[in-house]
Amino acid sequence: MAIATAPGRGAVGIVRISGRGLTALSQALCARILKPREATYTAFLDAQGVPIDQGLAIFFPGPHSFTGEDVLELQAHGGPVVLQLLLSRCLQAAAQVGHDGLPLLPHLRVALPGEFSERAFLNNKIDLAQAEAIADLIDASTEAAARSATRSLSGAFSQEIHHLRDALVHLRMLVEATLDFPEEEIDFLRKADAHGQLSNLQHSLNLVLSRARQGALLREGIKVVIAGQPNAGKSSLLNALAGAELAIVTAIAGTTRDKVQQTIQIEGVPLHVIDTAGLRESVDEVEQIGIERAWEAITQADAVLFLHDLTRCDAPEYKADDARISRLMAEKLPKSVPVIDIWNKADAATHAQAGDGLLLSAKNGSGLDVLRERLLQLAGWQSVTEGVFIARTRHVQALHVAQIHLQAAQMHLDIHHQALDLLAEELRLAHNALCEILGEFTSDDLLGVIFSSFCIGK
Repeated sequence: MAIATAPGRGAVGIVRISGRGLTALSQALCARILKPREATYTAFLDAQGVPIDQGLAIFFPGPHSFTGEDVLELQAHGGPVVLQLLLSRCLQAAAQVGHDGLPLLPHLRVALPGEFSERAFLNNKIDLAQAEAIADLIDASTEAAARSATRSLSGAFSQEIHHLRDALVHLRMLVEATLDFPEEEIDFLRKADAHGQLSNLQHSLNLVLSRARQGALLREGIKVVIAGQPNAGKSSLLNALAGAELAIVTAIAGTTRDKVQQTIQIEGVPLHVIDTAGLRESVDEVEQIGIERAWEAITQADAVLFLHDLTRCDAPEYKADDARISRLMAEKLPKSVPVIDIWNKADAATHAQAGDGLLLSAKNGSGLDVLRERLLQLAGWQSVTEGVFIARTRHVQALHVAQIHLQAAQMHLDIHHQALDLLAEELRLAHNALCEILGEFTSDDLLGVIFSSFCIGK
């Protein structure tokens, strides 16, 4: 049992209970037997029969409930004290001694984070991908992410995986038949067009993997760090991208002393943009800490926007410092992390040539649309979002593993008379990778990590 609504005051608050034999609990709380799946307006009574509150009670007998067990929902006024009183009353009633001298419901206790969803998974009401989609829907930071999470929750992603798995099982059956009956004259693999089946399976998996990558991008976004010398316009660029005055902007060098982060969205893709302290040599202890944090953020970025000041780009000292920063970035960043050179203050510069970089003005907004398009390209986003479902990194990794094993299976199939056993093993490993997505082969440790990230009461 748990409070299923967010902490704080609200119009309505819900206490949810899942378990066995909740009819006795509903009688103790409501002094009546509740009709299944029918909202009943009633008083919620304490141990002395005095009303704690009045609201709606709904009883869902198992297995026709979210968790597959009996579920009781008490919808009361959304005050924290009222909900805590109801929760305490449920625990008290569950511990009440019955006619047999035993507690009424000894198994009832306060739920752990995500335990309702975990029980739904364990009772085969939803698969693991759908369970994860519940948390992703709650945590969605953009409309596109919420719609994609809803699609996954409805089973769209799971159906794709089921189709891949079924096709893979059929192909495994053919290979196993050939292994079991090598003396038969019939070539099972050739007659059943195993090459064509495997090719179609790889093609289908590649399409699912592409959409899963888009879904993972919708869920997680990318981390973009704005870096450069003081007064290059980093804070102004953050404000321009966010459309709000988030960071303090002054003409004083070193105004930004610490990281300022804001999540924005471009075509539904969340971008976690971080403004950092200006990179320079400094004797100021506080500024040095800010610069160290700036470099730490740069090394953890998915993309870096290296801002240059067009109004100072011809000054020898400025050019030398930019070159030094560029060398340090090359040393500290993996080659896979892109660095976009951005030439800012185009509105104030006497000449405006960006070379290989982007020319823009954070002050008047010119060039921002081009920057947004470049960021989407770096993220790997495709404009066509129809059919995209929310996905997690582990889903993408599992699909990639399956892809690798199918590629190896293709190689073995080309020389199948010498490598049928290896072909069968690669197909088995690909099958296992797909089943991990749905939770059919999943360790208890992984389940603990996944459901512990849920909110309590879900």
